Amino acid sequence: MKTVSIFVPESSVMEAVADPRYMFTAANQFLQAAGKAPLFNVQLVALTKEVKLHDGVFSVHADKLIGEVKQTDLIVIPALFGDMKNAVEVNQEAIPWIIEQHNKGAEVASLCVGAFLLASTGLLKDKKCSTHWAYYNEFRETFPDVEIMDGSIITEEKGIYSSGGANSYWNLLLYILEKYTDRDTAILASKYFAIDIDRNSQSSFAIFNGQKDHNDEAVSLAQQYLEENFQEKISVDDVADHVAVSRRSFERRFKQATGNTVLEYLQRIKIEAAKRSFESSRKNINEVMFDVGYTDTKAFRNVFKKITGLTPIEYRNKYAKVEVAV
Repeated sequence: MKTVSIFVPESSVMEAVADPRYMFTAANQFLQAAGKAPLFNVQLVALTKEVKLHDGVFSVHADKLIGEVKQTDLIVIPALFGDMKNAVEVNQEAIPWIIEQHNKGAEVASLCVGAFLLASTGLLKDKKCSTHWAYYNEFRETFPDVEIMDGSIITEEKGIYSSGGANSYWNLLLYILEKYTDRDTAILASKYFAIDIDRNSQSSFAIFNGQKDHNDEAVSLAQQYLEENFQEKISVDDVADHVAVSRRSFERRFKQATGNTVLEYLQRIKIEAAKRSFESSRKNINEVMFDVGYTDTKAFRNVFKKITGLTPIEYRNKYAKVEVAV
C-alpha cells in the first residue's frame, strides 16, 4: 500500500483538498474493478481535527493530526488561498513535519500555489519548481534560490513534485498515479475525470502584465516606453538613451527588476497584444503580426509559440470569439 497524506492547510482551496482525495480513492476502485488490490491508503492530515476554509463556508475533518503520522509515502500540499505570506505563516507548524517525512523517504507534491508552502520548507532550494503563472514574480522575490519553470505544468526533481496553475494540478495527480500504478490506470483516470493527460504547458493561459513591483524609476520609465511603442522598431540602445542610462548598466538593472531582458520583455508585450487581437478581432495572422511590429512570419510564429505553447493559428482557433478564415 502507498500511504497518501493530503495536508489540509489553513487558508487553502477546498477543491485542491478534495480532488486528490477523490482521484486516489477512485484509482483504488479502478484497480479493484480490474481484479487488482487497492493500492492507496488516502488520509487527510492537518494541524487541527477540523479546518474551516473560506470563512467557514467549508469545514474539513482530518483523519489524523500531523503528529500522528509517523511514516507516509506521499505528502500532497494543496493550493493556498489569499495572501501567500499570511497563508504560509498560519501553516508554519507543518513545515518541520514535511521536512521530517521527506527525510524519511516520503515524496512531496505541491499543487499550484501550494508551492509557496513547499518552498518555505527549504526542500526546493537550488531546485526547479512549477506554480501558477500569475504568482511567478512574487514567488521569485520570495524564493530567489528556487528556479521557476516558466509555463511548465509539471516539475519533478528528486521526489519533489510541483504543478502549474489552478486545474493543472490534475495533470500532476495523473502523472503521480501513472508512476505509482501504470499507464492504463492513468489513462482510465484521465477519461473518468475528463482531463487531457498529455497537457504539459500553462503558457497559453498566461497573461503578461510585466513586473512593476520594484523601485527602479529608470526601469519603470523604460517599461512604460516599451508598452507605448512596442509596434515600432526599438533597440536596447533606444530604450537606454530614452532613460539616460548607459546600456550595460540599464540591461543589468532591467533584468534585475523585471526578471526579463529588455528584448524578452518587448517580445512578451508584442505577443500579449497579438493574443488580445486574436481573441477579439477578425484580423488574420499577417494583419495581427504587422500590428504588433513583426514583419517576418517565421520569427513571429516562433516567438509566439515559444511564449504561449501554441502557434498563432492554434491560439486563434482556441480563443477567438468568432471563427475566421485562415
